[in-house]
Amino acid sequence: MTGRRWVLGLGVVALAGCAAPRMGSGPQGVGPQQDGPRYINPGTPSGIDGFTHAVKIGFSTYVGGEVGLDSAGRVAGPDLATQARQAFANLTWTLRMAGAEPTDVVRLTVYVVNMKPGDAAVIRQAGAAYFPQRNPPTGMIVGVQSLPMDGLLIAVDAEARQQSLFRPRN
Repeated sequence: MTGRRWVLGLGVVALAGCAAPRMGSGPQGVGPQQDGPRYINPGTPSGIDGFTHAVKIGFSTYVGGEVGLDSAGRVAGPDLATQARQAFANLTWTLRMAGAEPTDVVRLTVYVVNMKPGDAAVIRQAGAAYFPQRNPPTGMIVGVQSLPMDGLLIAVDAEARQQSLFRPRN
């Protein structure tokens, strides 16, 4: 009997050694099963104080409050079109820091100060360079009374979902 237990024990050890490690299980965990969220702050003053630019959990990235501020922290311009282009550029930069692209965005919420009916067309035109014309993300444009900084006219929130950890080479 003792010999059989030893052989059986050796088989269990051999099988345990062949098991594939779980993605994200080590201290440098990568992949969809990370231990927790990854907070992404690109290091530019283009965000709203007190908030993280983005949080990545597995294949999902949540971006909030990308506004029309340039890299020096100044309002990009006095008009909605200029600020919208800057907000979408900031969104793109933040998504790329998280390993995502604007084409990965599945939901977009745009907040506009004192929104007027024509503002939607201005925002769509500013976003055309970033989002696909066919099958753009779902979303909503919401009129608000104000934003946290004087002069800001637009803020953008986005949810992105990547299909894999790595992009194919072009």
